[in-house]
Amino acid sequence: MEMDGGGYKITPTIKGSLKPVQNRVLVSHMHFGEQKTAGGLIIRSDDGETRGIYPRWGKVYAKGPTNKDAYEIGDWVLVEHGRWTRGIDMVQDDGEKLTIRMVEAESILAVSDEKPDDVILGKEYNDGQGVDIDPSQFVNAE
Repeated sequence: MEMDGGGYKITPTIKGSLKPVQNRVLVSHMHFGEQKTAGGLIIRSDDGETRGIYPRWGKVYAKGPTNKDAYEIGDWVLVEHGRWTRGIDMVQDDGEKLTIRMVEAESILAVSDEKPDDVILGKEYNDGQGVDIDPSQFVNAE
């Protein structure tokens, strides 16, 4: 486990793989970093601030044994704001480093089989006109 200069623990790093229990879901590739506007301005990370409160997309890494939901490993899921754990850095056998977060199945709002590159909720910084995506359009009406 890495330590910062003050002796505090940084995100733990493990080697190998993780398996979720029950119907939990493990996701990777959630975006929390800086954003860049169309004009080239860099907006610092907004996580934990009012403007950073929005659902986020993540890629399904693994599903628990009792999870019978329609999405599969590799699909992209939209997770309700704040309904994920802190990340655990994992080094896979091929050397790739992933940050994995646990999500409860009930917190998944939508599913996509393609990476939603052009859909970042909260991208109001890109057009200066306010929020341009209505999160309700991602909710499954079934």
